[in-house]
Amino acid sequence: MRLIVGLGNPGEKYRRTRHNVGFMVADALTAEYGGHHWYEEADALVSDAEIGGQTALVVKPQTFMNRSGASVAELVAAHDVAPADVLVVVDDVAIDLGTLRIRERGGHGGHNGLRSIIELLGTEDFPRLRIGIRRGEVAGDLADYVLAPFPDEDVLVVQEAVGFAAEAVEWAMREGTASAMSRYNGPLKQT
Repeated sequence: MRLIVGLGNPGEKYRRTRHNVGFMVADALTAEYGGHHWYEEADALVSDAEIGGQTALVVKPQTFMNRSGASVAELVAAHDVAPADVLVVVDDVAIDLGTLRIRERGGHGGHNGLRSIIELLGTEDFPRLRIGIRRGEVAGDLADYVLAPFPDEDVLVVQEAVGFAAEAVEWAMREGTASAMSRYNGPLKQT
């Protein structure tokens, strides 16, 4: 059993924001590999899926970004999943729009959702897929930037990045994280 956790904030107000790109990937994965059905468990929306030949739960914590670890830790315990079998999909304002960065482990890099998961799992040893959301320099308050909707001129790139990220998750499930890193890390490209 694997957990694929897309991070975001619940509610219509946040649905199209930069901070919700993890939820967008979770939705894409469920549409492609799941039963198109979400149910509630551990303060999260969860969907059963078969991805890359493995059984998985696709998860969208509903606790808001800064408290994502509570849902993830509860699901890890309930389903007896090792932290190394949790793949977290998050936005990253330090990476250019449309660029993917997959890592087998690492710190939170200032991302509060990752920080919460690391704190409550008690380890940094879980894979994560970061999706770049920055175009140019971020002016003003960082929170305002990540909680703003993508501008119209970025929507097509975001849609392509979400599809690319869902493909990268499937590849990681089938071929392993290291293989996915060498195949998908970097800007959008043909694979």
